[in-house]
Amino acid sequence: MPHFPDARSVVRALAPDEPVILNRPHAAARAARFFVEKFPGKSLYAVKANPSPDLIQILWDNGVTHYDVASIAEVRLVRRALPEATLCFMHPVKAPSAIREAYHTHGVKTFSLDSVEELEKIVDACRDEDGEPAQDLRLCIRLRVSSEYSELSLASKFGCDLTEAPALLQQARQHADWLGVCFHVGSQAMTPFAYVQALERVRVAIGEASVVIDMIDVGGGFPSVYPGMEPPPLEDYFQIIHQNFYNLPIAYNAELWCEPGRALCAEYSSLIVKVEKRRGEELYINDGAYGALFDAAHVDWKFPVRALEDDLIKPDMDFAFYGPTCDDADYMQGPFVLPEDIQAGDYIEIGMLGAYGAAMKTDFNGFGAAERIVVEDEPMASLYDGSRQRPAADNVVSLR
Repeated sequence: MPHFPDARSVVRALAPDEPVILNRPHAAARAARFFVEKFPGKSLYAVKANPSPDLIQILWDNGVTHYDVASIAEVRLVRRALPEATLCFMHPVKAPSAIREAYHTHGVKTFSLDSVEELEKIVDACRDEDGEPAQDLRLCIRLRVSSEYSELSLASKFGCDLTEAPALLQQARQHADWLGVCFHVGSQAMTPFAYVQALERVRVAIGEASVVIDMIDVGGGFPSVYPGMEPPPLEDYFQIIHQNFYNLPIAYNAELWCEPGRALCAEYSSLIVKVEKRRGEELYINDGAYGALFDAAHVDWKFPVRALEDDLIKPDMDFAFYGPTCDDADYMQGPFVLPEDIQAGDYIEIGMLGAYGAAMKTDFNGFGAAERIVVEDEPMASLYDGSRQRPAADNVVSLR
């Protein structure tokens, strides 16, 4: 990839007519080291957030050895890139052929499930050629928990209810060499209390099942920084998770896992777009709802923006964006705060698109081309640059 100091230098040198994705390897490396060094357990990268092979390699190079893969395509992708990585198939509903290939071809031993039907499917797909059941399965029961403290809910599609979990744990224990419980509090959890509430449900389920538990996986939900979403320091999350993990009725040597996606890759990428037209407070730009700005259109996600021109002198005002396709749904209401005198032909950098944004671009309506360039400056916001220090306190534990 070409290298430039920052977005402005890209615009001055290239004056691009197509969107440009800016990647910051140093930001992803810093996030990986933070989780590896500070989370009190094992961190699995949730590949769906951004499956870029370059990013996956950066995370590996900085200590991330386990990967949450949610499809057979992700299994193949990560196995090709990282032959020695530990892959965990954490989608609770899988095709038998995907389970079979993952286990027999790619060495996947860890599978998530939330029903008896999925348990039977996994056991059957992993049998050897003589029909004997596998003896090395590592099974994780997905428990449904609340998403009330998160910006995007993940509480309706997957997870067994608390009334179902004890029986499922007991049945899975009979087939598992190693048994865990996992959950997901939802994307962008804005308070550590989300995990306290979820771990209390885990405690009840384990107590009623009366089985040995070898691992607790608190899933994803670790936040990043966006306009209007300023989470506490991640250390607060880690501390509270660690405290509540040790209150669970689990094996003395049980492992603690997490599955960060957004938190590891949001700061990795930003996007340069060009203003093609201005209509009052609406800017027509060359990327949108079918490109890297899916979340801005469909879930009203707010992303930081900055104008890349040097001659804009008027105060800031709120703008909405239209994307380049012919679809009226290609609209992002924002507000996106930019100088009042921005006009057609100007360029904008949209930040914090490394999670989901850069990974969800499509070619709908003939749009979707985007060059990728490495830049060396800092992301527009960061949880890892030292600016979000925990307040000093002698004998006080923060429960924010």
